[in-house]
Amino acid sequence: MSDNMQNGAEHITPGARYLELDALRGFAVMGILVMNILGFALPGSATFNPMVSGGDGSADILSWFFSFIFVDGKMRGLFSLLFGASMFLVITLAEAKGQSPAKTHFSRMFWLGIFGLLHFYFLWWGDILFLYAAIGCIAYLFRGAPAASLIKWALGIYSFAVIIWCLLMGSLFLLKIMADAPDADAQVLASYQEMLDGFGFTAAAAAKDVAVYSGSYADIANHKLRTMAFQPIAMVFQVGFETLPLMMLGMAMMKNGFLLGKMPREVYRKWALWTIMPGTIVTAAIALLAYYSGFDAIILVNANLAWALVPRLMMTIGYTALLLMLIQSYNHSALVRRVAATGRAAFTNYLGTSVIMCAIFYGWGLGLYAEFDRVQLWLFVIGMWALMLFWSQPWLMRNRYGPLEWLWRSLSRGKAQPMILR
Repeated sequence: MSDNMQNGAEHITPGARYLELDALRGFAVMGILVMNILGFALPGSATFNPMVSGGDGSADILSWFFSFIFVDGKMRGLFSLLFGASMFLVITLAEAKGQSPAKTHFSRMFWLGIFGLLHFYFLWWGDILFLYAAIGCIAYLFRGAPAASLIKWALGIYSFAVIIWCLLMGSLFLLKIMADAPDADAQVLASYQEMLDGFGFTAAAAAKDVAVYSGSYADIANHKLRTMAFQPIAMVFQVGFETLPLMMLGMAMMKNGFLLGKMPREVYRKWALWTIMPGTIVTAAIALLAYYSGFDAIILVNANLAWALVPRLMMTIGYTALLLMLIQSYNHSALVRRVAATGRAAFTNYLGTSVIMCAIFYGWGLGLYAEFDRVQLWLFVIGMWALMLFWSQPWLMRNRYGPLEWLWRSLSRGKAQPMILR
């Protein structure tokens, strides 16, 4: 991913669609559901701890292994890369048209943030749109840096995040040792229990979660306003130092042509090989450590929030390279074209998934919350994938944008955009 041009705009053709970006975005929005389905259907802590909910049979544990090793964080990482790439694309096209890149960008981020807050408070607690809007405002400051500089800055910021998370999460081991001591102080025991409750790893915390999300719409909204009112802002600080460098890498990979398939095929093959294999080995070792610890709470927290950060980044980059090779090899196939259409309507597919899944699992809908184990939830994932692939392409054969893409674009530009293709 060497930098051999000043700003990367040489790769961008005004008005063109890039199959590589669209298809990558399609794979990302479909892949992220594999992890998000747990947040829709089970207590939130089940995304970390398979013992909380979702079944403890062999098949369910294997499903946890698969998700932890191959999916968790990687699809969100790919999404973040592509957000940075799209952001640079929009800024570059605005400049080419003689428009204000700052006005174009910050208007988009403002309305994306509004969508994110509405999504969080009135639909689903797992929103990432507000996070992207906030971090996107910071990423804009790096838009003019050469690709090589962006990569160096991104890796530096990411390394800082790894160190901070390892120190913060590692300190929990000290609390555990103090709590397990025979003469443990009552205050230490209370702090340790409060920490477990905070992560939702206790039976009581999981039961409370089930009671809330099996309730009415008003009950769920009231719960979020009372106990999670500042979570969108907290998430910016919690994962912002992971998200920002990924966006910066996305901008760099647009500038040097990596995301547009401009590199020799051997370059993509090497990046896939050098990152996916070692990343998988390290992540699998972390998963095995968690398993043989009996899914100890402190081990799981460290595994998810700290130890997996480096291999997660490696696998995200490796997946990007591997998927680009597959997209280029099968760029005329019907499946890749449908995936690309799904990516063009990724905003609608992302929020539409929340609407459908909450309607299935929450109490105000079908009320199936915590009724299925991890293996059974794959049926809902596959069903939603089929729906995404089914509607997106026919819609975009007749319309310029997905429904919510059109709304976001119209709000950002201050007037209704043309929708119907003539």
